[in-house]
Amino acid sequence: MSLGSTYLTIVKKRFQAVKELADITIQRLSGEELNWTFNEESNSTAVIIRHMNGNMVSRWTDFLISDGEKPYRNRDEEFSTATASKDELILIWERGWKVLFSALESLKEQDLLKNITIRGESHLVIDAIERQMAHYSYHVGQIVYIGKLIKSGEWESLSIPKGKSDQFLKEMLDKHNDGKGIVSI
Repeated sequence: MSLGSTYLTIVKKRFQAVKELADITIQRLSGEELNWTFNEESNSTAVIIRHMNGNMVSRWTDFLISDGEKPYRNRDEEFSTATASKDELILIWERGWKVLFSALESLKEQDLLKNITIRGESHLVIDAIERQMAHYSYHVGQIVYIGKLIKSGEWESLSIPKGKSDQFLKEMLDKHNDGKGIVSI
């Protein structure tokens, strides 16, 4: 397998893993909780979902042939405080990810070093992918943090729970190294 095709396989998995963190959080929250904000300056999960959808649809539609900031996008509207039902938000959320994954599936290794534009600025495709990965990870972290704030003591960790690092490491070593703590060759 070539470096480019390996990269595309890995990045698809990484985007899926980032999405799954938010998917779990969104499922754990009620419609009211999805629209909750800490204060006037903070964003609700609903706002972040609308913003990510707007970004994904704009950036990934006609990814290789048109500017990533589409004329139809209304970024400011994404940050409106209008409330939405949980079902509506999930539809919005899934639509954005569908556009992203469809664009990634269409990419070939030779596309990675092509130039695309975002707001008129030239980017290599591989750079644009990494830029979006960082952007979406940032917002998914916000979604998870909001979920933790809302659920407080009811929150179940999405990674290694506090105080469980040694146990997790042992489980991983057992799983991947036949329990010997060393990698077999």
